[in-house]
Amino acid sequence: MGSDKTVVATDPLRVRGDLDPTLSRWMWLVKWLLAIPHFSALFFLHIAYLALTFFAILGTGRYPRAVFDFNGGVLRWGWRVAFYAVSVLS
Repeated sequence: MGSDKTVVATDPLRVRGDLDPTLSRWMWLVKWLLAIPHFSALFFLHIAYLALTFFAILGTGRYPRAVFDFNGGVLRWGWRVAFYAVSVLS
């Protein structure tokens, strides 16, 4: 029949970001200004993310690896920009 594949996870996924305590008090303003072009590019990439995912799954009936890699890259970039721009508030 089918093959039995067992996946054993040793550790859960952990994501960590550390704040730099030596940053200037006004660095948040600079970071927000630098994040504006990233957020505008990510806006269009998220539209492509939704369109590719929707049409790839409906059109092919599966989730192609190239679309998965693109979507993962868009999400990673968004998470990095969000951490860079928003983490200075905490």
